[in-house]
Amino acid sequence: MSPPQLQETEATPRSRFSSPLLPIFLIVLVDVLGFTIILPLLPFYSERLGASPTVVGALVSIYAVFQLIAGPILGQISDRVGRRPILLLSQAGTLAGFLLLASAQYVWVIFVARAIDGATAGNLTIAQAYISDVTEPENRAKSFALIGIAFGFGFLVGPAISGYLGTFGYHAPIYAASALSFTSILCTFFLLPRHEKIHEHMEADPGPGGRRLSLLSWGEYRRYFRNPELARLLIQWLLFSFSFATFVSGFALFAERRYTWNGHPVGLREVGYIFAFTGFIGMIMQGGLVGRMVKWLGERRVVQVGFFTTLLGYVAIGLTRTVGQLLAVTAFSSVGGAGLRPALTSLITQKAGKREQGVILGLTQSITSVSQITAPLISGVLIDRHYLTVWAVWAGVAAGLALFFQTGTFSDPVGP
Repeated sequence: MSPPQLQETEATPRSRFSSPLLPIFLIVLVDVLGFTIILPLLPFYSERLGASPTVVGALVSIYAVFQLIAGPILGQISDRVGRRPILLLSQAGTLAGFLLLASAQYVWVIFVARAIDGATAGNLTIAQAYISDVTEPENRAKSFALIGIAFGFGFLVGPAISGYLGTFGYHAPIYAASALSFTSILCTFFLLPRHEKIHEHMEADPGPGGRRLSLLSWGEYRRYFRNPELARLLIQWLLFSFSFATFVSGFALFAERRYTWNGHPVGLREVGYIFAFTGFIGMIMQGGLVGRMVKWLGERRVVQVGFFTTLLGYVAIGLTRTVGQLLAVTAFSSVGGAGLRPALTSLITQKAGKREQGVILGLTQSITSVSQITAPLISGVLIDRHYLTVWAVWAGVAAGLALFFQTGTFSDPVGP
């Protein structure tokens, strides 16, 4: 069944698109490209203005702090006034943050820019809610795959753009991200229908992207940890997101101090291309290999393999000394861990009630934000003290700890 068309009214001109999912895909894709352009750039840009690795870690964390506070608020406001206006507000905040970042001459200005971006960083959550609003429950999984495709493509192309444009100066990638952010606003304003048609069943079945709890609703969140099996999965999600955030936030600083390329320390160009390399492997795996892994091994064993591979990969990265060794280890880790996030997400949502999908996904987003606050701070401190190998091992150990919360008591089938 195809998503419903908008009802035509005088206030709502006919959309040129047969489905609102196409503009949503374009919006998410452009947003992700902007984000992934900034990802490898921020550490080098901040260091040029005098930031230490510890301060760089704090700059990454401040974004997540404001996102954790403001994200649920923006989601609840969008429930009342509609997705489109809040999505525009969120995108405008991202653009303002990028422009302020480009004009920064002091580190404190970068803090303000990242805080503004974080406080309005509801783009993805609101896009998810919009998809949930306009699609039938049986079509949501297929529709949400669009966001996965946008993320995969963004993590392939965005860092490569940053690495290439970085050769023309650190401001060039920021202006490119700003242009993409402005393009995203235009896509939302001109392509997204002004009035979303929300399905009548939404109140009874919020689905992914539906009802969210506020940051202060930890009492309601706590009840999900009373289910032993769901609690183990949520702890695994915490360790997964902490390990990943440790690696992503500290890798540029680590690589700059560990590797050389053509006689000079690894810089933005090389880091951008390395991130693009991992994104390329991820795209290949998500193109069908992960699905085959799940059918062959089952979701629980894919999670086990993912955590074990991540443990080995991150520890091995700490022992590498050349870019060639790094690429080989990264390829191994990326292949083995490609199914970890989707398989773990699937297990978590299976253990939550059908009407609690939105809340449980909101909880995983909050857990991710907590990880993105703490992990960069620890990474910055370790790298600032030249504990480079310790940093990599720390990221691997966090993933390895998740294996202790894997049990054989789940009722899910293991394998086809």
